[in-house]
Amino acid sequence: MAIATTSPVTGQVLRTFDELTSEELEDRLARAAAAAASYRLTSVEERARWLQHAAERLEKEVESVSRMITEEMGKTFRAAEQEVAKCVHGLHFYAAEGPGFLRDLDGDAERVQAKQTFVTYQPIGVVLAVMPWNLPLWQAMRFAAPALMAGNVGLLKHASNVPQCALYLEELFRDAGFPDDVFQTLLISSGRVEQVLRDPRVAAATLTGSEPAGRSVASIAGDEIKKVVLELGGSDPFIVMPSTDLDRATDVAVKARCLNNGQSCINGKRFFVHQDIGEAFLEMFVAKMGALTVGDPMDAGTDVGPLATESGRQDVAAYVDDAVNKGATVLLGGRIPEGPGWYYPPTVLTDITPEMRMYHEEVFGPVAQVWTVASLEEALREANGHPYGLGSNLWSEDEAERELFVRDVQSGMAFINGNTTSYPEIPFGGVKRSGYGRELSDLGMREFMNAKTVWIGADV
Repeated sequence: MAIATTSPVTGQVLRTFDELTSEELEDRLARAAAAAASYRLTSVEERARWLQHAAERLEKEVESVSRMITEEMGKTFRAAEQEVAKCVHGLHFYAAEGPGFLRDLDGDAERVQAKQTFVTYQPIGVVLAVMPWNLPLWQAMRFAAPALMAGNVGLLKHASNVPQCALYLEELFRDAGFPDDVFQTLLISSGRVEQVLRDPRVAAATLTGSEPAGRSVASIAGDEIKKVVLELGGSDPFIVMPSTDLDRATDVAVKARCLNNGQSCINGKRFFVHQDIGEAFLEMFVAKMGALTVGDPMDAGTDVGPLATESGRQDVAAYVDDAVNKGATVLLGGRIPEGPGWYYPPTVLTDITPEMRMYHEEVFGPVAQVWTVASLEEALREANGHPYGLGSNLWSEDEAERELFVRDVQSGMAFINGNTTSYPEIPFGGVKRSGYGRELSDLGMREFMNAKTVWIGADV
């Protein structure tokens, strides 16, 4: 795949970028290793100050950066502004809370026959981040902010269709005052990730992407005995019970399915609705999905822009066609529109069965699958039968139903009466084939730190 900015609105290549040569890549790896040796010795106060500077600059550039995001991957300008605002918040959060996350944790010295014992958290060095295009700034930022606060050095291998966003991040951290080479963007193809990960100067990796990519990176990291954090997508259940406010639940269901043009790992994708409200839910949901405006992502009136890539749209269409050919019912959408750009309409399907690919796999576009169920227990059986387990969502005012959902849903995150999202304040990650490890919060920062045990004996 070429490293290029290609407009999802027109399909035209707007700008191309040269891939790093072997010599250039070696130079960047050497510089990263050298930077890691000195950066680990900087104070937490300095790192926090540089993060604050990055936040302040990004906040001033919100309009231009949002335009760049929209140009490269097609999300609405409004959504891009929200993504930039989330990045600003994340930088402020780690600048403020990071020093506390890095404090030594005292232990019970007497119980281990010591004068003093504690755990100190130290950076592990150079960390490779392999990031996707769907949230081109936030996905990278939720790695970069905690990693840089921890004293690690970052190497970003971003998706090849968002090179301007990738290069901007390197520029942002450099101009914020971080020492040279502490954060570098590597313009390389995915085929060269193995070379970088196997390099002894790289200590660990984090990847957000497809399951095949995760398998590859995990295999390489395991062979090299290196830490890796994986977020491999999801097909999140969205369960609606009779006790909820149906108007509000359907409003959020539409947002959950079509946010980011339907291209988010934590979008609600499979909707399980209690049979007592099934007909009413479908009527409201289909009407609200059908009322969305599909069009130019820079237009303030647009709700859903184009998909990011031509191949991505082809994948979505193939999933829908496969389901329809095997008996699924299309209540809305389901056809590629005529004209330029990689648009796909909001789509609602019912009568999904295990013979269909989308029953077992993730559809990365604005396509909703809806089932009616007789009980919460049935909804949970269906939800948990999927190989992914990233986020999950319940709409209920019944306390017993909430407790059952939290206890039994197989997911890394459980949201009740609100849209599944990410916050720097709380952990983010999944179970099963959605990956392992956590991003964000103090847990995300400590994933790439050495929790070093210190034991000091009593004076002789």
